[in-house]
Amino acid sequence: MHQATKAMTLAAVLAAAAFNHAVASDFPTRPIRVIMPYPPGTGPDTVMRQVGERLATELKTQVIIDNRAGGNGWIAAEAAKRAKPDGYTLFLSDSTLVSLHQHLYKKLPYDPEKDFSSVAALYSTYYYVTVSAESKWKSVSDLVAAAKANPGKVTYGSSGNGGNLHLGGAMMEQAAGIKMTHIPYKETAQIYVDINRGEIDWAVGTGSTTAPLYQAKKLKYLAITAPQRSATQPDVPTLHEVLGASGYDLQTWVALFAPRGTPAELIGRINTAVQKVLEQPEMRKQLENVGFEPFVQTPEQLAATVKKQSDQYADFVRKLNISLD
Repeated sequence: MHQATKAMTLAAVLAAAAFNHAVASDFPTRPIRVIMPYPPGTGPDTVMRQVGERLATELKTQVIIDNRAGGNGWIAAEAAKRAKPDGYTLFLSDSTLVSLHQHLYKKLPYDPEKDFSSVAALYSTYYYVTVSAESKWKSVSDLVAAAKANPGKVTYGSSGNGGNLHLGGAMMEQAAGIKMTHIPYKETAQIYVDINRGEIDWAVGTGSTTAPLYQAKKLKYLAITAPQRSATQPDVPTLHEVLGASGYDLQTWVALFAPRGTPAELIGRINTAVQKVLEQPEMRKQLENVGFEPFVQTPEQLAATVKKQSDQYADFVRKLNISLD
């Protein structure tokens, strides 16, 4: 009886493996949808559309972008986690939604570890401390001096509570020993429009998201949140140079995830296709032109990156004593 049970179990495993292999060999047979928590025109949206066009060629199917901005990114995350785990729905996320929010909020409508599987990384980037081109501030030291002279009067924008832009402002407050006012926005691009108009004072922003107004000479960069200066902006100092021992780094990466339960064979196929896209010289150049670094990882490496970043964010949140519940 015991041998019969073992034989039946083995047969079931082999049948499942054969089924998954057959599904993977036919995949995809219809369009793939990418749900993202970012509005059109933001850095992640722009890159995903560029990658999506090339990915469609690699996988021989259409890649549909589904923008679901708002709700701290939770609207998109919840929609993605509820999708059928068949490889036809992916979730585009930056590091905050899968590595940070669980340390800021006691209750989330999703569990980053239990609800998603890592698929493929796209790019990583740092942020610029961004102000209006007309701002009287010529350095981060000027910004800090203004905040010290007028506690709570200096304002900084973010794309929502608990995001990297919010964290960037909170870390500046901690590093410089200042108090500022946080202004959350529903649309990331509007932050920099309002900085240009003088509605708010500053924000951290990626090179891609701030590029239109920066290139139009409506914005200027005071510093970069990286360990060294950027090759594309060599005159912009790091926060370490400006703040000394209090300087800090703030990096984000963007990657694709799938609802938990998606077959590993399908995840592997998508990962291989994404890697091929990121290795294309034209794609790499497009990313590097806006300060993004192609981020090629296997699903296992991405999962390890998520875990490592989560541990780092947990330390940040503990030091900054931030809670958003």
